[in-house]
Amino acid sequence: MKEEIVDNIEHSDSSGIQGQFKTWFLDYASYVILERAVPAIEDGLKPVQRRILHSMKQMDDGRLHKVANIVGQTMSYHPHGDMSIRDALVNMGQKDLMIDTQGNWGNIETGDDAAASRYIEARLSKFALEVAFNAKTTEWQLSYDGRNNEPVTLPMKFPLLLAQGAEGIAVGLSTKILPHNFCELIEASIKYLKGKKFELFPDFQTGGMIDVADYNQGKRGGKVKVRAHIEEFDKKTLLIKSVPYGVTTDQLIESIVKANDQGKIKIKKVTDNTAANVEIQVDLAAGISPDITIDALYKFTNCEISISPNACVIVKDDGIPKPVFLSIQELLKISADNTKNLLQRELEIKLGELNDKWHYTSLEKIFFEEKIYQELEDRKASWEKVIENIEKAFVPYRKKLKREVTREDVLKLTDKPVRRIHKTDIDDLINQIKGLEADIKQTQHDLDNLVDYAVAYFENLLKKFGKGRERKTEIKQFEIIEAKHVVIANTKLYVDRSGGFIGTGLKKDELLFECSDLDDIIVFTKRGIMKVIKIADKTFVGKDIIHVAVFQKNDERTTYNMIYVDGKTGVSFAKRFNVTGVTRDKVYDLTKGDEKSKVHYFTVNPNGEAEIVKIVLSPNSSARIKDLDFYFEELAIKGRSSMGNQVTKYAIKSVKFKEAGRATLSGKKLWFDDKFGRLNTDDKGLYLGMFEPADQLLVIYSDGHYELTDQEMTQKFDPEKVLLIERYNPESTITAVYADMKQLQFNVKRFKIETTTLRNKFLFIKEGDGNYLECVTTAAEPVLQVQSGRGEQVRQAKFKLAKVTDVMGWKAIGAKLTDYNKSVSMEWIETKESESPQQELFTD
Repeated sequence: MKEEIVDNIEHSDSSGIQGQFKTWFLDYASYVILERAVPAIEDGLKPVQRRILHSMKQMDDGRLHKVANIVGQTMSYHPHGDMSIRDALVNMGQKDLMIDTQGNWGNIETGDDAAASRYIEARLSKFALEVAFNAKTTEWQLSYDGRNNEPVTLPMKFPLLLAQGAEGIAVGLSTKILPHNFCELIEASIKYLKGKKFELFPDFQTGGMIDVADYNQGKRGGKVKVRAHIEEFDKKTLLIKSVPYGVTTDQLIESIVKANDQGKIKIKKVTDNTAANVEIQVDLAAGISPDITIDALYKFTNCEISISPNACVIVKDDGIPKPVFLSIQELLKISADNTKNLLQRELEIKLGELNDKWHYTSLEKIFFEEKIYQELEDRKASWEKVIENIEKAFVPYRKKLKREVTREDVLKLTDKPVRRIHKTDIDDLINQIKGLEADIKQTQHDLDNLVDYAVAYFENLLKKFGKGRERKTEIKQFEIIEAKHVVIANTKLYVDRSGGFIGTGLKKDELLFECSDLDDIIVFTKRGIMKVIKIADKTFVGKDIIHVAVFQKNDERTTYNMIYVDGKTGVSFAKRFNVTGVTRDKVYDLTKGDEKSKVHYFTVNPNGEAEIVKIVLSPNSSARIKDLDFYFEELAIKGRSSMGNQVTKYAIKSVKFKEAGRATLSGKKLWFDDKFGRLNTDDKGLYLGMFEPADQLLVIYSDGHYELTDQEMTQKFDPEKVLLIERYNPESTITAVYADMKQLQFNVKRFKIETTTLRNKFLFIKEGDGNYLECVTTAAEPVLQVQSGRGEQVRQAKFKLAKVTDVMGWKAIGAKLTDYNKSVSMEWIETKESESPQQELFTD
């Protein structure tokens, strides 16, 4: 029966219910897409925005108007409620481009709404008046009630759609075009018109940082990542100085509180100090790393968001408007071409007006100069006859004109008051004609060189309106933050060693440590079984658990030393192995596989340490020597599945630790990733050398601070401020040259590190506004080449700085090296024996 009903409906005509619903739905969908949600490609505006600007142009008298009045005026064009108009107007006003505002217009960063329409005022900006309006090039249509004319599209001579961005949801269709930088849009338009390549990336009023690696020119399928700026105020406080685009301070704080409640981050308090600028203060809990917390904020809160653009616009195809998906570059090209075409139409209109004015002025000159006006004095002739005589009088001068003399031309001349014509009046007409001819020539030249004219137009826009519109959002590549590396250890893990269970729910048993829900756990048992599992409430792993730890994948340094007895033969073996990668929940037998095998001795060594153990054999064994020492350093580190080396065939009574051994692994190779400011062991960035566990790092920053730190991989440095990073040698001498902006000179100082506190920055240059570190080295005999001047005025000098100044305390000011000059450049060079100890100091 159901199938019959469906079949009947499908075969019914359009007058049936299905046909009516289909027609109504398509009409509604088309209306929402074309008239409400998606902007037009010609001017980048939705209908409500276009009607607002048109209404404001009608009202424009240079003064501010109440928003309530603007809304009321717009309602004669827009067939929807006043709130939709008001919201669209506020949205445009907050973008600070087309509309000048006064009063409380809300705040896109805090999410505060604008004041009521009766309290706030607006007017068109000078920029809007210049780029968006020209009645002569505007196509008009009747408004919805037929009482007024409104523009089909505004003659927009600027890529407004890309500058303001657009977002809308229609029926089965949406658009999301991100805003771009004003100056960069103009520069890209100029490059396109000149036939050069260009790139465009989003720029937001809220600032922050953006990763555009997957932007895909704003097309469907692309995405950008946007981050807030987070500063480390001190070791216990972080300051969030911006919000990502589309996120308010309240939303950001709410996401931080939620992440804290879920245990993903650990903070003491979050405070909103936002006033004129965004500032959210995050107070850290005791013992929490600020570097890890910054990463966790990006990973688990709205401090980082992902935005997927979807550039959909309305384009006319054979006069029929349709939604089309385009790239940002295509939109820019269309806008630039549209601007060029509009400029061409304006020039053509101007040229026509100039020619008409030249024609009439030339007629007027001939009319008076050749005394044709005297025909008006013939009182006997009829008015029609006078007009005919004037027309005939112009016949001999047709070659001096650019078109025929019409009846309208003659009638217009006769409207002028006829009086005695002086020579100065005719000279004035001649000068007017010369000026018109110059204007016509220039206009024709502009038309003939339209690309150059359009480029000049854009350059003029940039000059007049570009100041203060520089890029606010910093383009950076973001490193991938893995959740398990930054999530706070907030889960307590317990173990039932004899029963063989581990989990978070065994609260009556032994507490092991705190970890995160994302960690994997590695477990070893007395039987010689190894297993890696996810954290759960209660998991059985095997009886007699001897070791539990958080598993670190690809860890090639942690070495396990083990002695076990094979249950089948009674022979004991020793082995050393790493565990770099495993399959979760799989059982790994570290012995020869017999069920009676068991572990005599087991240790975990973070740097491959190889201890000495004392082995005591069973008194019942036939061995002559029943006490012996075993040296693990004699064993090579092999895979976990290796059998190991035989220790003894006799039964073992006990194995006990005797003496700590040295680390058998070579030092750890470290690199500094100067893109993300991270230490790593993956051969990324600057190679720092081979590091032993106790080695420290010396980091010197461009602001004149130095810092001693450890090898912890989670810490982060600002790569743009790091001038030097290397393994710290307490005996090395630091040579530094810095700018003293108060004295306008470069000072040099040499000193040794006297502090021992780790992860604490110390200022070693003279404190003062604008002072900065120019260059620094730890070379024993540093030679500095200093260059000043430009072109033929370049002067160079080399200094052996060990001869210029003695080693002093780290707080000393130092000695003057040279006067400060912006053109001075400095670089370290290798020492050559032929060089003199010191060359003459130059001054400017």
